[in-house]
Amino acid sequence: MENQTITVTGLTNREFIERYAQPGRVGLCGGITKVDSAIRLAQRHLHAERRWSDWSHAFVFEGQRVDGQHWVLESDLQMLRKNIQLGVQENRADKYHDDQMYPTLAVLDFGLSETQVATLLREGLELVARRERYSLRELLGTLITLKKPELRAQENILARERSLYCSAFVKQLFHAAGIDLVPGVNLKNTAPEDIASSPLPHVKYLLLREMPGEKISALAKKIKTGVRTRLDKIKRR
Repeated sequence: MENQTITVTGLTNREFIERYAQPGRVGLCGGITKVDSAIRLAQRHLHAERRWSDWSHAFVFEGQRVDGQHWVLESDLQMLRKNIQLGVQENRADKYHDDQMYPTLAVLDFGLSETQVATLLREGLELVARRERYSLRELLGTLITLKKPELRAQENILARERSLYCSAFVKQLFHAAGIDLVPGVNLKNTAPEDIASSPLPHVKYLLLREMPGEKISALAKKIKTGVRTRLDKIKRR
């Protein structure tokens, strides 16, 4: 299999997911919240032209269940009314059906065997059962290394035990199946853009719409200031 990108138009997010989601395939999305924008902005260092990344989150499709819904395995931070989910979890893929909230989606097919898919999903469910956490601290550590390529193969400077943010979680699942999605990059320094740009042969189904805020604006400056403030607090601990 050679790397191939198939750009899709004229579909809603729901239609796109229902058409291309399959167990073991990787999902990518680009959100429009301030946190999503901060992650997309920080990954500009992975592009020679310093453009924003299209991606702020990565997850793995688990398959369709008896409820007729596609489900995903992911490490995420969710606040639903008074319920807070922080870490590795299972969710319906319909959380990504909102075309306005997630204007950019992709599904990556790495051509896994049935055995590899089973191993990958088994690892994901094990991490759900163990309640692995989502670490904003590790995410900040990764964002630091994006400016310093020589650090990307080293351990995350803010690493914690039993913690995985979204793209590190995806890489961990593939590692359990004997696959290194992003060679040369440490597990906990793996960004969503790294997953999207994996050198491993795959087919990328891409639903790409115009993303707001591509220029460095007042919002971008506010995001960078907030990240610096958070890092200063961590260093003082």
